[in-house]
Amino acid sequence: MLWAASRDEAMAVEHLVGIGRRAALERTAHYLLEFGARMKRMGLATKNGYDCPLSQYMLADALGLSAVQVNRVLRQLREKGLLTLQKGRVTFDDFDGLVALADFDKTYLDQDGLLLR
Repeated sequence: MLWAASRDEAMAVEHLVGIGRRAALERTAHYLLEFGARMKRMGLATKNGYDCPLSQYMLADALGLSAVQVNRVLRQLREKGLLTLQKGRVTFDDFDGLVALADFDKTYLDQDGLLLR
């Protein structure tokens, strides 16, 4: 129980940092990486990508951004060759570059070293 509460607290802190300190580009990249890590935990993603059931409007709500901002950010990520979100599929075109951009450290999610290796 203590471990589960600790992980939940770490996730909440990471989300607060995301909203308070990250620009829209980094916030979106971090969120999509985290979502991928969580999907991988369930066997629904790989390091290459995953099916994403979220619309741009849902992403906007989750990130505290407008749908227009999310659309622009996704275009920037695609133009930088980092990520593509098309037809309900997230594809990591440059996974390591995306991780660097988002400053993504999955240790706050990782239960047993299995996430997004």
